[in-house]
Amino acid sequence: MPYPTIENHGVIGKMRTAALVAMDGSIDWLCLPRFDSPSVFGTLLDHAKGGRFNIFPAGRGFSAQQHYWPSTNVLITRFRSSEGAAEITDFMPTGDSKQRDACPLVQAVRGSVVIRLECQPAFNYGRNSHRVELSSAGATFLSKPPKPGSLFSYSAPPDR
Repeated sequence: MPYPTIENHGVIGKMRTAALVAMDGSIDWLCLPRFDSPSVFGTLLDHAKGGRFNIFPAGRGFSAQQHYWPSTNVLITRFRSSEGAAEITDFMPTGDSKQRDACPLVQAVRGSVVIRLECQPAFNYGRNSHRVELSSAGATFLSKPPKPGSLFSYSAPPDR
């Protein structure tokens, strides 16, 4: 599988960290909680061990485009085929989690589109293992941080 070129990525961020979102809907690079933290998703560097978060159409024959809402850091990735079209809206809210509910994050805009979601975190540049806790609120991925001490966690809400 060839690595996507850097120009085929959009950037979303919230002043302390940023993510690279590939044209295929994959978050290929993300360090949490800050820019200088180890990566959680790093498939940009290693497809096999880097980790990714991907939302994409399950069918074949989709073309993809990305654009930003004017004057914002809100990235729209649009998939189109003869059967339908879907959009992913990616952004990192700087305020409370209620801002996340302000707009749909994945939506069909024409026809019917089956969407797949893959979440494969690889904490500390893929060096640390993790465990998953499932609840009605979503999935929480727990891993030891690179420094001894408390547990690092990443929560993936059920709606993205």
